[in-house]
Amino acid sequence: VTTMTELSPTAGKNSQDIQGDEKLSPRKVPSICSTRYGIAFIVHLCNFTIMAQNIIMNITMVAMVNSTNHQPSFNDSTEGLPVNSFGDPNNSPKSLPAGAPVYDWNPQIQGIIFSALNYGMILTLAPSGFLAGRVGTKRVVGAALLGSSLLVLFTPLAADFGLVLLIATRILQGMSLGLGYGGQFAIWERWSPPHERSRLCGIAVSGLLLGTCVAILLGGIISQTLGWPFVFYIFGGFGCLCFPLWCVLVYDDPVTHPRINIIEKEYIISSLAQQVSSTKQPLPIKAMIRSLPLWSMCVCCFSHQWLINIITIYAPTYISSVFNIDIRNSGFLSALPFIIAWVICLLGSYLADFLLTKNFRLVTVRKTVTVLGSLPSSTFLLVLPYVASNYIIAVSLLTLSCGLGMLSHPGVYINAFDIAPRHSSFLMGALRAFAQISAVLGPTVSGFLLSQDPEFGWRNVFFLTVVINTLGLIFYLIFGKADVQDWAKERKLTHL
Repeated sequence: VTTMTELSPTAGKNSQDIQGDEKLSPRKVPSICSTRYGIAFIVHLCNFTIMAQNIIMNITMVAMVNSTNHQPSFNDSTEGLPVNSFGDPNNSPKSLPAGAPVYDWNPQIQGIIFSALNYGMILTLAPSGFLAGRVGTKRVVGAALLGSSLLVLFTPLAADFGLVLLIATRILQGMSLGLGYGGQFAIWERWSPPHERSRLCGIAVSGLLLGTCVAILLGGIISQTLGWPFVFYIFGGFGCLCFPLWCVLVYDDPVTHPRINIIEKEYIISSLAQQVSSTKQPLPIKAMIRSLPLWSMCVCCFSHQWLINIITIYAPTYISSVFNIDIRNSGFLSALPFIIAWVICLLGSYLADFLLTKNFRLVTVRKTVTVLGSLPSSTFLLVLPYVASNYIIAVSLLTLSCGLGMLSHPGVYINAFDIAPRHSSFLMGALRAFAQISAVLGPTVSGFLLSQDPEFGWRNVFFLTVVINTLGLIFYLIFGKADVQDWAKERKLTHL
């Protein structure tokens, strides 16, 4: 893809001219109707699709297993089938459609099936950012969307052929999802003016939360009415329909977009003229490893993701064990934390950009919204074991913890754009990969604590989560930066 600075007539302007363009052009191009916001909504749809495909196995697993059989069979007789699904609270075995195969997978095997997706994602998250920066987000994320959709369609058949093929399919799907999650941020190197970056990224990322909501609300219903294979067929088919839409509407930069308004194109190009490199710069790996601001972002993303993972994974189990109420029987209650998180993610991204328009320092804005997304969530989680007598308060605290946690996304999660705009595509993928490690470690450590101390296990899990999250936040507040680092500045290549 030809870089913008090579083609743009504004690339050679001085900084005063660039500032003037930034002040004039936005008033001529209505933001919400602009091409860049259209791109953000398409990425939102892509994230919606791949996240729904990510979690549908969590929803259908209840209908897929049957502890009474040792070989795959068909549930003409559903005696012994678990009923704690995400669907109707009055769900019973006879409400399940005949003809859907069930399997004898014990909890350990189910855990391996769930984890396979995370292992695949970790393999491709960091490389996806680097790859997208070289060949373009359109190709990388498009391939991820199509690949994940086809693998989701294949999942029911893979399950029938055996556990090994199913696990392999899940690993490949995780690799596709990793390409989608990590590769999408490269597009904002060339599409997002600095003062709109938070909201554009927020619109795009919030699709992950909406996808979770819809999958939870519809997954159980589809499983009960049509059979669990149709959950994979419907969400996989929807992804295949979204793929041509992605190919037609998404372009890697404003220069190559054939339908963009010329005023908007000049505004975006001029606002990014000092950030987008005219040459492909080599990655300064050694300097990155020695960079404390970068490490502060890695640690904070890891600790914050640990918090979010514990809340989302263990909230239903906690409510069930303490109050003997399975909130997974209510699709709405299960989806409520993600609905709140979706709204807060959008509002938080606009808040970050609003503060920038009020002349707040960029580093102040990034750290402020990160604190707002970490401290309240930690506080609510710390209080949770002491309100165990009140079901409504407990569910409210869990919902608020999950929702407010999304305020960190316009903070530490996009900070890489600030400190290293020329290498942000690689760094965003690497940050996501580092944070994803918590998805493996968090449940493992928490499960050990719960098994070792049944009486105070939950208190220990929440306390450890709060400590990890707080330490990561403090490290980021001390060492986090928002100015372009020396190792990230463009250097002229010399030829011998």
